[in-house]
Parts: sequence; structure tokens; C-alpha cells
Amino acid sequence: MIVTLTTNPSLDRTVALDAPLRVGEVQAAGSVREDAGGKGINVTRVLRGSGAESIAVLPLDAHDPFGAVLQAADVPFTPVAVQGAARANLTLADADGVTTKINLSGVRRSAADGAALIDAVVAAAAGARWLVLAGSLPPGLPDDFYVDVIAAVRAVPDAPRIAVDTSGAALRAVVERGAPDLIKPNDEELADLASVALDDGVPLPEAVAVVARGLVPARVGAAFVTLGGDGAVLVTADGAWFGTPPPTRVRSTVGAGDSSLAGFLLAESTGASPEECLRSGIRYGSAAAALPGTQAPTPADLLPGDVPVRALPPR
Repeated sequence: MIVTLTTNPSLDRTVALDAPLRVGEVQAAGSVREDAGGKGINVTRVLRGSGAESIAVLPLDAHDPFGAVLQAADVPFTPVAVQGAARANLTLADADGVTTKINLSGVRRSAADGAALIDAVVAAAAGARWLVLAGSLPPGLPDDFYVDVIAAVRAVPDAPRIAVDTSGAALRAVVERGAPDLIKPNDEELADLASVALDDGVPLPEAVAVVARGLVPARVGAAFVTLGGDGAVLVTADGAWFGTPPPTRVRSTVGAGDSSLAGFLLAESTGASPEECLRSGIRYGSAAAALPGTQAPTPADLLPGDVPVRALPPR
């Protein structure tokens, strides 16, 4: 079982354009779709679509139609009663896969809402293999909210390993005080986390590995760093690896990072090697990028072609 927490879920509306976005002009939409979104929910959707057990914990107003969207998508979830509907995010995707995303901040959540979310996560995560804390925090919850979640979950016997996919102040707080087992930033989020600029005098994978090694294993167990179309880097206490994706016709990058994390955890849950976990993460991220909207890739959507993985030299 893999449990996910999404504190700031969203109804993701994706408008597909037949031509590049023309700012300030009127354009016709080629198609429109709506998906239940939020990073943790996206992870659960991918895991479920691949036959793994997963449940999403999230705040939900009893009158919010977002619950019906989750049910229609066959997403098992544990709702935490709150007031106020989930936010709606908008993505504009042109025919070349260039996406423009507009995210709303979401409803302000109270300290009582936060406490209820923590209680629900502790109950759901008991005996699970992984707990995934993913996405931005809504207004009202403190930057160190995920640190409080981790402490509460680990205070109970048989606690799961914990993966974190967030950014900014929330990620810095987790790395400083939470000791997560895995983080999944992209290269820009990693550089912001470490307050350094990536060395542009060396290839990107090597530059990312140098920064990640400053965190692993002293502060985090492992770092799975996605590089968009360039692939991904995995750094553990035992080494570092870089993998490149198969040829991909990009249709929407929304949710690709979440799918990468799901693919990584799918492989890890079977006892796969670090190289195979990295390869699986890249395959699922590429599959998501080849799908429109925020669709969850399944094994049938995985792209053909090799995913070369090589070990990176020690620093």
C-alpha cells in the first residue's frame, strides 16, 4: 500500500490549442478536458492504473463536486471534512506540447483542518510501504506542515517510508528537520533548495548529482531529480545514476513529474535495483508527457524504446 497526501487538490482543466498560444488574441480551443488533480492524487491515479494499492488523503467539502470527479476516475480516497471547494487550475497546451499553467492558491485552511489531515494520514499510513507528501500547501498551513506530518506518522509503530514532492519553503523545512527517505525535486527546485546555482561548466546530470550529494544521505535518504526532457538523476548513499527518456512526442507536461514518482515507487515496491527504479520513473514520466491533460499513464501507455542508465562518477 502506498498512501498519498494532497493538501491542496485541484480540478485541472486542460484546453488543447491547435496552434501556439497567441497572447492577447482570441483563439478557438481544439478540445477541453477535466481531471482530478493535485500531486498526491496524480500519484495515486498512476499507481492504481498500474495495479498497485494506493489511497489518497485530501481535504474535501461535502458539497464539492470534486468528490464525484474522483469517484468517476476510480480514485480511492479518504476525505477530511473542510469548508470550501477545491481550487481549479487551468492549463493551455498547444500542438507542440508547450504548456502554460495557471494555478490558483486554494482555500485558506485552519489549524483545525491541518490537525484533522494529520490524524487521517496517521490512520491511513499505518502498515503502508510508502507515504507520499506531495504538492503545494494551501494558505493557512505553515511551511513546516509536512514536518509535523512526518513526526506524527513516525510516532506510530510500523511507520512507512516517506517520499516528499514539493518545493520552496515547504521542501526546505522538510529537508532541514524532517529527514525524508526520498525527495523528488526537479533541477530548478533542487538548486533553490540548496541555495546554489548549478554549475553550467559541466553537463546537467553531473551538476545535479554534485548538489544532491550535499543532501544525501546527511539530510535525506535519496534524491530522485527529474530533468524534464533530459531524463532524471537518482542519488542514494550508494551511488548516483543518470537516465535518458525514450523518444517522446510531448502533448502535456502537467503531471509528468508525479507520474515519474509513481513509476519510481512502483519499481521500488517490487525490490528493484536503483537503476531499475530510475528507469521506471523515467518511463512513466515520458508516458504522461505524451498524453493530453493530466491523464494517468498505465503500463499500456509506456513508450517503446530504450531508457539508457549510466552510473555517474563520484565527486
